[in-house]
Amino acid sequence: MPAELATALVDAVGSIVVGQPRTIRLAALAMLCRGHVLFEDVPGTGKTTLARALSAALGGRFRRIQFTPDLVPADIVGVSIYRADRSAFEFQPGPIFAQIVLADEINRATPRTQSALLEAMQERQVTVDGETYPLPEPFLVVATQNPIELDGTFRLPEAQLDRFLIRLEMGYPDATEEQAMLERFASGPAVPAALSPVCRPEDIIDAQRAIREVRVSPAIRTYIQAIAAATRNHREITLGVSPRGSLALQHAAQGLAAIEGRSFVLPDDVKALAPDVLGHRIVVDATSELRGTGGAEILSRILEATAVPMDPAP
Repeated sequence: MPAELATALVDAVGSIVVGQPRTIRLAALAMLCRGHVLFEDVPGTGKTTLARALSAALGGRFRRIQFTPDLVPADIVGVSIYRADRSAFEFQPGPIFAQIVLADEINRATPRTQSALLEAMQERQVTVDGETYPLPEPFLVVATQNPIELDGTFRLPEAQLDRFLIRLEMGYPDATEEQAMLERFASGPAVPAALSPVCRPEDIIDAQRAIREVRVSPAIRTYIQAIAAATRNHREITLGVSPRGSLALQHAAQGLAAIEGRSFVLPDDVKALAPDVLGHRIVVDATSELRGTGGAEILSRILEATAVPMDPAP
């Protein structure tokens, strides 16, 4: 079931977003793994369009929050309003109470406002005035940030980055893809809301449960732990992968196995997803950054140096 559902989502979103099959597939994978996605790329590459198309294909509730410096936590989670006729406070839910929440330009909000997402993303609930309110399921935060325009922005703290299952970059389309985009949308821009849903939210929840049943052998768990440990002991990394990161890599590998029709994880699943799942969870030391050595290059070296299980069968 996860394989068919992922294919349907990718095909639907691909009718709107041209030339990003891998990115669309990984975004759908994050949804099926109960994870959140961070898109980091320059303006105009389709980050917002992809998020809206995914929500339309899902058929769930969608809310977009435009993050700005004057945004406050209550604008996200909601607020309690006093009702004089009832002599009581009534909670008015904020836009976080949706199944897909687009946090557009998330790094333009202050750290205080960004922190309003922490409980929601990790525990799928919000607490207002001492009362806890569960969020709808499925629940996915799709955040975007522009790495070029840094004026008036606030860097996401490591604790918040760690809550994103995966970080993706759209990149520029190649010549063929861009020509196809120009031809397809010659009469106007893409309209993601025009997509017909390919599934119900209940189908996503069922697929999420099925993915958690994908088997992970002791050898694969050892492989994941060895990769995480290597980031913690690497001389060019000042902050290595957290235990939450190890769990994220395992869950993502389970999801990849499921959407490829397998009931067990292979080392190739782990290796294929490690850069996207772990890249934003490490901090490279300043000396290496000055030399032009980035996290992706270091992770690549770690993956090459880590022994791959020879018999990963569960």
